[in-house]
Amino acid sequence: MSAILGRPVHVVDILRTPFGRGREGGALSAAHPVDLLAHTFQALQERTGLDPSTIDDVVVGCVQQVAEQSGNIARHATLAAGWPESVPGMTLDRKCGSFQQALTDASHAVAAGTHDVVVVGGVEMMSRIPMRMNRLDRDELGTRFRARYPEGLVGQGISAELIASRWELDRGDLDRFALQSHHRAAHARDTGLLDAHIVPYDLGDHVVAVDEGIRDESTFERLSGLRAPFRTDIMAERFPAIQWVVTAGNSSQITDGAAAALVVAEDVFDRTRLRSRARIVGHSIVGDDPIMMLTGVIPATRRLLARAGLDAAEIDVFEVNEAFASVVLAWQAELGVEDARVNPWGGAIAFGHPVGASGGRLLANLLGHLDETSGRYGLWTMCESGGMANATLLERTS
Repeated sequence: MSAILGRPVHVVDILRTPFGRGREGGALSAAHPVDLLAHTFQALQERTGLDPSTIDDVVVGCVQQVAEQSGNIARHATLAAGWPESVPGMTLDRKCGSFQQALTDASHAVAAGTHDVVVVGGVEMMSRIPMRMNRLDRDELGTRFRARYPEGLVGQGISAELIASRWELDRGDLDRFALQSHHRAAHARDTGLLDAHIVPYDLGDHVVAVDEGIRDESTFERLSGLRAPFRTDIMAERFPAIQWVVTAGNSSQITDGAAAALVVAEDVFDRTRLRSRARIVGHSIVGDDPIMMLTGVIPATRRLLARAGLDAAEIDVFEVNEAFASVVLAWQAELGVEDARVNPWGGAIAFGHPVGASGGRLLANLLGHLDETSGRYGLWTMCESGGMANATLLERTS
């Protein structure tokens, strides 16, 4: 099939740091986000043989652009990596899909012919810069917004509960999915499937080399014993149908991490040592109900498949971000995709979800699984705060 984009765009490689728990004392909590991101840039250069003087732009996803992540962290990390001062950088925020949006923007520039070589990155240090820090405790969105949504929006935990209620998912469904995520992630780690994409990070007194969030000891009984933290009297009154089945155990973990990928035009391969791992076939971006919020992965996937002229049955592997177990299970119910083709190496419930960088982990797992199984097509999608979602379709070339 032909690409949806203009001239062919390829992913050369994707690397990431290990993911550490996003709290004080977490494996990466002593790292500075600029250093963490620069580390992935240097590793990407070393492994691919990239000449940094050829980079047209660096596009980085980061959600909490305050404190140590403020002031355009893409530019700071580019300089910290030792790359030429002529290399520019841009930081963007599309919430949980920020890395994926960075890849989308990079591929659009390459497809249009304005760029040939773009480095894509993502970073989030959730142990040092907590979520909502960029809101300054202000959730007033103006009189026009309030006129349209007089009761206001809700937190993502409530949205996950609403999804569980609409798709009739019970507590056992969510906890079994969560346990499977940990088991799959542990298997991928223990069999070395993750090693090709993880770049250890040296903190001076020790090296972080593995993901910290995978819970080998987790059991269904332990997950079943966790409380549902999102219930309040106000929310229970507003949404009486909610069953209150979402817990910390069947939700993604707060996490630290960084990732970097290299995106190039196809004709770059004729004049460099770079080689393609996958061709970017196309993207979709959708808006959806901002109260239900996390269901955008469903129309985003459908739109992208329709534009590509493919059926879900033709996709070898899907990566659907495990913001909450209910999100993925609802997506599966709507798309009719069997369990084996969805997040086969585990997801954010096990690895964690460093929001600006998390898409890099999904891309790495997607390409890794395609390589391992000699699959052809992979599709990756992520829900986003405010009722949005991205989807990206890739074709393996390696």
